[in-house]
Amino acid sequence: MAERKPTSGDATTRAFALRIEPFRESPHMRIIMAATPALGHVIPMLGIARILLSEGHEVVASTASAYQDRVKSVGAEFWPLPESADHDAQAKLPELKTLPPGFEWLRAAMCGLINEIPAQYMGLQQMLQEAPADIVIADDQFFGVLPMLLGARSARPPVVLFGTTILHWHREDGAPNFLGLHPAISQAQHEEYAAITREYDNIVRYPVTRYLDRCLEGVGAGPLSKPLLESVVELTDAYMQLSVPSFEFTHAVPPSVQFVGALPIIPNQAPLPPWADDLDGRRKVILVTQGTLANHDFNLLITPTLAALADEPDLLVVVTTGGRPIEVIPRPIPANARLASYLPFEWILSKADVFVTNGGYGSVNQAMSFGIPLVAAGLTEDKADVNARVAWSGVGVNLATNTPTPVALRNAIRAVLDDAQSYRQHASLIAKEFAAIDTRAEVLRVVGQVAQRLEGVHTHQSRELSLSSWPYFGVNDSIYLDNTQEYKIRS
Repeated sequence: MAERKPTSGDATTRAFALRIEPFRESPHMRIIMAATPALGHVIPMLGIARILLSEGHEVVASTASAYQDRVKSVGAEFWPLPESADHDAQAKLPELKTLPPGFEWLRAAMCGLINEIPAQYMGLQQMLQEAPADIVIADDQFFGVLPMLLGARSARPPVVLFGTTILHWHREDGAPNFLGLHPAISQAQHEEYAAITREYDNIVRYPVTRYLDRCLEGVGAGPLSKPLLESVVELTDAYMQLSVPSFEFTHAVPPSVQFVGALPIIPNQAPLPPWADDLDGRRKVILVTQGTLANHDFNLLITPTLAALADEPDLLVVVTTGGRPIEVIPRPIPANARLASYLPFEWILSKADVFVTNGGYGSVNQAMSFGIPLVAAGLTEDKADVNARVAWSGVGVNLATNTPTPVALRNAIRAVLDDAQSYRQHASLIAKEFAAIDTRAEVLRVVGQVAQRLEGVHTHQSRELSLSSWPYFGVNDSIYLDNTQEYKIRS
């Protein structure tokens, strides 16, 4: 399949050109922020919060209590999620760690996020009732904002969302998102994608939509006219995509979407490791991580990468476990490996020659902003689509598997180091695109414009809600089609 090769100022970049408009500087505002309780969502929230706080705005951030210290460390006020939602994003659906990638995984994950709507919504209403805010900012999967977005515009403050994954908007070729499918370039591919879409709709879209509509009805909102993830992009007052246009498949996007680049890395989040001086430039540095979410089994990527490069004396393999103890990495550890639970990302990215990743959206974009070519292998969560973009944009190799072999990894890493396909050149081009965006200024512009445009439109109206009748979709539940052709929840 032919890969798209980005060039500076090409048609795709122009199609996604940022809509720059002048605006007067906003007075200091009270801002409520909210994030799905997972590091890949909390860290971007904190990055945006730091920008807003530096301008003198007041920020109250709501997420799980486990992240309270992180919130306070940037200077924001912490507000815990309601008790029923005050947990890790996957805590109530542990089977997501064992389900294979595919339709069933996507359906379970979507329903798990939908379950949090009433508690998240109640939490936001309580915050707004106690201390009305000028604007609400949340991540793209904090679906507790949906009842607000579906209600009367005058009954809510402005809402801005930030995208922590691929831009989940409908594709021109009709293919579903999150399956790792490149844009169709032939009639045969269009026909293949049409068949995949029919299966996806039956297994994922239709049952999830039925369940979502039922859940929204329980809080007096809905139904949606578009699929869930497309709706949050379209309904919000502004949608900040934390990437650049060249990393997105070519398609028209709604006017809410603004590409704001990669957020500045929060500095000094971890100390330098004791082996920092080993990165002295004499050996190429291969950085490998499984991120902070799909890191329950290091045999998926870290272990085979260590095995792949164990006998490569010209390479230094740096492993970060995303917070897990380094002792859980299977032994033996090769002599050319260096391990850390966390690393200061701004430091290690300045040293890395290749980034080996399972495809976490945030870390991939940060690596690209540094001009680092990638080797990607991962299929869970959003990773199939993130990694498809790695190959399509020319910045690296996508092994398109969740279980790469050491041989495949070694060959891919050597191919990137040898730059046979100009991976570094493409990575450099996309890094220039990141550098051309002043992310701090763009965040302030988007927030300021929305606040000014909608100033005085809303008067907050609080609502009494109850969770007593909420149809929770738990680890022992499933959505099934019964003989009346109705989607139901089975415990």
